[in-house]
Amino acid sequence: MPATRIAPYGSWKSPITSDLIAAGTIRLMEPALDGADVYWIESRPAEGGRHVIVRYTPDGQTHDVTPPGFNARTRVHEYGGGAYVVAHGTVYFSHFTDQRLYAQPPGAAPQPLTTATDMLYADAVLDPHRHRLLCVREDQTAHQRDSVNTVVAIDLQGSDSGQVLVSGNDFYAAPRLSPDGTRLAWLTWNHPHMPWDSTALWVGTVRADGTIGQAERVAGGDSESLFQPAWSPDGVLHFVSDRTGWWNLYRWRQGHIEALCDMPAEFGLPQWVFGMSTYAFASADCIICTYTQQGMWYLARLDTPTRRLTTIATPYTTIASLRANPTHAVCIAGSPTMPLSVVQLDLATDTTTVLRGANTLDIDAGYVSMPRAIAFPTEQGRTAYGFFYAPRNRDVVAPAHERPPLIVISHGGPTSATSTALNLTLQYWTSRGFGVLDVNYGGSTGYGRAYRERLKGQWGIVDVDDCVNGARYLVDHGDVDSERLIIRGASAGGYTTLSALTFRQVFYAGASYYGICDLEALERDCHKFESRYNHSLIGPYPEAADLYRQRSPIHFTDRLSCPLILLQGRDDKVVPPNQAEMMFAAVRRKGLPVAYLLFDGEQHGFRRAENIKRALDAELYFYARVFGFHLADAVESVEIANL
Repeated sequence: MPATRIAPYGSWKSPITSDLIAAGTIRLMEPALDGADVYWIESRPAEGGRHVIVRYTPDGQTHDVTPPGFNARTRVHEYGGGAYVVAHGTVYFSHFTDQRLYAQPPGAAPQPLTTATDMLYADAVLDPHRHRLLCVREDQTAHQRDSVNTVVAIDLQGSDSGQVLVSGNDFYAAPRLSPDGTRLAWLTWNHPHMPWDSTALWVGTVRADGTIGQAERVAGGDSESLFQPAWSPDGVLHFVSDRTGWWNLYRWRQGHIEALCDMPAEFGLPQWVFGMSTYAFASADCIICTYTQQGMWYLARLDTPTRRLTTIATPYTTIASLRANPTHAVCIAGSPTMPLSVVQLDLATDTTTVLRGANTLDIDAGYVSMPRAIAFPTEQGRTAYGFFYAPRNRDVVAPAHERPPLIVISHGGPTSATSTALNLTLQYWTSRGFGVLDVNYGGSTGYGRAYRERLKGQWGIVDVDDCVNGARYLVDHGDVDSERLIIRGASAGGYTTLSALTFRQVFYAGASYYGICDLEALERDCHKFESRYNHSLIGPYPEAADLYRQRSPIHFTDRLSCPLILLQGRDDKVVPPNQAEMMFAAVRRKGLPVAYLLFDGEQHGFRRAENIKRALDAELYFYARVFGFHLADAVESVEIANL
């Protein structure tokens, strides 16, 4: 080991490089079980962000299912999810380029099931009784904002756009067929609600001809959010509801709803994407489930006859996308020392095996910062939460009496939550001498409905206050430098970043990744799924137009007094590039240091290796210029106006 040397914070040399992150890290999604085989999706930056379905066989071998030229990704709701389903070795998936559904039998090339139209598909299940798929369809024949969502049936022998089974609501999700094929359950919601605000669960009879007969609403209402309907092997409908203020498990049996596990914990998630799963059936009487408390996730076994919940010991603190059969469960899991991975659980022994990691990089523990959970006071006598990562690098120490710069991360959503799984992008900063505070501000998921609803009508206020107060808390405790506070965020987190920089005088620099600066422009440009989201976060539009302007940083750049870097995907349909361009022009006119990077071929979130690398290095270069520290390694420069 080399001798420890002294170097200022921010200038530490780190083995966690942007090249390492871009080339060596993939995203893992949507695990599935098909007999003894396990499937999942890999999003590969080295292949331009292509989504590849992978099969893992019992002999320990992995095989790419999706051939070159295909990309298993759907654009329904723009965020996608639920891009494939597999049965008896045949994979049915949505291809990103044309958004058609394809069938791919074992060893064969994909063949289209739907016609080439403006129809998008997601969240499919197989109906083996009638040789068809049941799925959500988004008809974008009209303008994207006016798309029509339905539940449709796709004939496995045909080539059309599907037969509409259920229609009339603004949104649909989770069509789920009972084991005997006689009943279909599904979720609906309507504007101006989002699925974590108000949803309804329906059950309809499937007629002999495959159409839906009499349907009844089982649960749901204006103040109830439902999640993941699923039928047990013996045909009992289960679901997650937050009717008590917490997303807990319930079942619907003989016309009555029964609570299975009433506790102050979240068994549900905000349905930003399709196909999310926090529980699965090992048998009719046994549910394998995962839940979160205070930002940490746990795995458990629920015996449904006794309603007894037993925790399963694992090393993981983040657990998602759970699937199960009688012998095994599979999920995406990670911990502060392990990246998100496809993990298999043997239900006989409760032992876990990693089938695939988001990366296979061997990072010495001496460069990895561990999260410290903090709870800190915020406005109105409330408490907010976050995870603090102190600078860590085994080879370097800072000069005596120096405090590190702090990067505050405002997560996206905003109804989302941060994860404690090993994140090399975060470690990129801590291993160079930055402290990082990952904030679960009011509005975040995982702390109950009341915490989630702190943001109602208060977006741009509560989230900003919590990020500001988290930074002040660490300053007051001597953890960070009060004059080198940075805030960064993506999407909704980008809006929080821009608002904090504009309406508060606390931070000294910021980075906005495809963030929102003009709420009225977003209201006009936004896609259907989120086109009324701001009505609950801010107020109804146009009635509350004045409030939209008051909360939009673009109208108050005169209050901005610190440097800013903006990073944006050219093809982003969620937050279009004009948002970043307006902010860049306004800040440049004011004479503040500002940089703007526009990435070709990127949508909402960067997926290409070269762009992931460039964005990270550009942000680091920007901070080095702003705060005047030297970089340990040469990185490509960034054009910074007014500097």
